[in-house]
Amino acid sequence: MNISEQLSITAQEYAEKPAYIFEHNMTSYQELNQVVTLFASGLASLGYKKGDHIALVVGNSPYYIIGLYGALRLGLVVIPINPLYTPTEMNYILHNGDVQAVITLDRLLEKFQAMDRELDISHYIVCDSGAEEQTVSISQQKMHAFSEVLQLGKPHFFGPELHKHDPAIVLYTSGTTGAPKGAVLSHHNLYSNAKDVADYLSINDGDKVIAALPMFHVFCLTVSVNAPLMNGGTILILPKFSPSAVFALSKTYQATIFAGVPTMYNYLLQAKSSDQENPFLTIRFCISGGASMPVALLKGFEQAFDVKISEGYGLSEASPVTCFNPLDRPRKPGSIGRSIQGVENKVVDEWGEEVATGEVGELIVRGPNVMLGYYKLPEETKAVLKDGWLYTGDMARMDEEGYFYIVDRKKDMILVGGYNVYPREVEEVLYRHPNVVEVAVLGSPDPETGEAVQCFVVTDSPNLTKEDLTAFCQTYLAKYKVPANIIFLDELPKNTTGKILRKNLREQVLQ
Repeated sequence: MNISEQLSITAQEYAEKPAYIFEHNMTSYQELNQVVTLFASGLASLGYKKGDHIALVVGNSPYYIIGLYGALRLGLVVIPINPLYTPTEMNYILHNGDVQAVITLDRLLEKFQAMDRELDISHYIVCDSGAEEQTVSISQQKMHAFSEVLQLGKPHFFGPELHKHDPAIVLYTSGTTGAPKGAVLSHHNLYSNAKDVADYLSINDGDKVIAALPMFHVFCLTVSVNAPLMNGGTILILPKFSPSAVFALSKTYQATIFAGVPTMYNYLLQAKSSDQENPFLTIRFCISGGASMPVALLKGFEQAFDVKISEGYGLSEASPVTCFNPLDRPRKPGSIGRSIQGVENKVVDEWGEEVATGEVGELIVRGPNVMLGYYKLPEETKAVLKDGWLYTGDMARMDEEGYFYIVDRKKDMILVGGYNVYPREVEEVLYRHPNVVEVAVLGSPDPETGEAVQCFVVTDSPNLTKEDLTAFCQTYLAKYKVPANIIFLDELPKNTTGKILRKNLREQVLQ
């Protein structure tokens, strides 16, 4: 079974039900399945076959869902790319990923024309975004409108036989250092994780899920797209995140599930006025992932919106979800929850031996969701896939009830005079301060202690001083954990998914 085949099955049961709503236009499951078949057939008529690589460079829109599911139905390997990337960033992925065709928006074509001479791209499938027509130097023979590919397709098309371990997607992970690595996910990886997430969270045909996260990111792809399409849910597609847009979409369509990263929850909380009617009145639960959510933010959001947040954990190499806080029992703030069904997590020492309950070690994962490996990187694959386990590089602990807690990234740990300091522990303390809006902690070189705790803070008070925060930290932290330096910023650098870019902050420290 694979997600494209599952869509056909869901479309038979929920033919007239909305599969997604975009800009107030509804598309039924039957219509979606038909257009996916046409797109797959249209790609075949252009000469593409199972195993060919196609890049998907569009934002949150029906183009993304149709392009993805259509390509997968034909057995193509899809490489999603952030449309905000520069030509240099795209160029690396297109080259390294051996891309033969690109699905992209008309307004992005000028990014490709500079690269086209050095790329081996056969076709650009161009999606109409309503932008003004641009003159580009790419050969017209390579250009095909998305609508034209649909017209080339046949309604009764059956793609090739797909096997569970056939590659389906290559996700390029940004990483903290070096060039991005392509995590190769199989059809079974995608299907199993979407099904397990949908079952674990009881996502059903009555749910309306807000897709506000970028669809090119695997968190949104699995939780907000694939999981609801498993069981007849409706996707509420938001082209771009903003608190007002999320509130409006939720109220207009009585949304039941919202998924976001901690930064989004922070923005939503800051945007809600005290006299505003609760825009999340119909939301059953919220989902948080992508980064650890500060406990103070979680509690503040839940109190303001009267809704529970289920924090989970995942990574691109695991399709991505491995843990979620269960909804049928009391949640533990600060925890990423328990292993979802079909997936096993455990905490090990540097020799790969499981540590005692409560002790900190590296989190490793095993299950049908774990990637095939890194594309064209056998040594890097061997370094993280050992004896069937994926070594995540995250430091964690597990309590006596099987709940996991992320302590920090293995690489982000700060060594102060021989003592381990985990940035998240310091960040949690600072988030308790009433005037701290955002914070990021990392290590900086120190001639005496080796490393020192460096802190970046966004505040809503012009009167807050370094001395105030230092004294606040001294109340809750051992001396070696107290920040040696505090820098105030207007905002923290973030990527398009809202994750704080520690690499950028680290570069600032080293300047």
